[in-house]
Amino acid sequence: MNNTLFIKAGIALLMLSVMVITEQLLYPSNSISQGDLVIMPRRVILDASKRTQELNVANTGADSAKYLISVVQYRMLESGAFEEIAEPDSGQNFADKNFRFFPRSVTLAPNESQTIKIQAINTNDLKSGEYRSHLYFRAVAKDRPIEDDASKLPQSLSVHLVPTFGVAIPVIIRNGNSTLKVNIEKPVFSLNDNGVPQLNMKFNRTGNMSVYGDLKVEHITATGKITQVGIAKGLAIYTPNPVRNFMLNLDKSLGVDYHKGKLNIVYTTSSESKPVVITSSQIDLF
Repeated sequence: MNNTLFIKAGIALLMLSVMVITEQLLYPSNSISQGDLVIMPRRVILDASKRTQELNVANTGADSAKYLISVVQYRMLESGAFEEIAEPDSGQNFADKNFRFFPRSVTLAPNESQTIKIQAINTNDLKSGEYRSHLYFRAVAKDRPIEDDASKLPQSLSVHLVPTFGVAIPVIIRNGNSTLKVNIEKPVFSLNDNGVPQLNMKFNRTGNMSVYGDLKVEHITATGKITQVGIAKGLAIYTPNPVRNFMLNLDKSLGVDYHKGKLNIVYTTSSESKPVVITSSQIDLF
């Protein structure tokens, strides 16, 4: 992230960029928000049956705001964090040459929204697999007036931090048949130093497509009583990553005895109507 420093007459203004990538955090709805910017949906997926999609961008703040839209490239780490890159990793394909979008900037009044149109292009010769880039929405900081009256200037240097927010939305183009397979390897249950129950999981992914879904954890007693103790919406594993490590804090306020019974872990597609199970696992508690 680039920081820009403006200095005049002993006053320093630091523009600090703050970025959120949608898959780095877990969101309970189909939209993503950062600052006063709300974008829906939180990802774009294009294929042979769907070559265009629209994003709805809204300003929920009390002031007008301008956002610049550009294309950036990321790799996902095994932890789920993201790193910006210039060249694709082995097995990774960028999508920036295969889609276009309009407009490239938006200025929104309070409670105003606008549509961003995205269209797949030049896809006839694409090899089978998945192509991914991110649209980055960056807030443009408003100019801060600089006091010219010398009598009102501070005698020493002062620094003012002004955050400028950004949100990255993945744009995914899929071509050909999916060969995706996912499994959960060796889930491990533990209690941390504060007594919070935790579940550590290792997801293994193979194939030519990314996976995205919701994770649900249930506690099942010896008599068959089922209690939902954990949920994580929006868990993704992007190509070309073969592994995603994930830790989930479980609910300790439900009167569940985590020394008995078992935990049922289910990873499903994100769908309000009929989720499809991607993979599942169980762990016995002792």
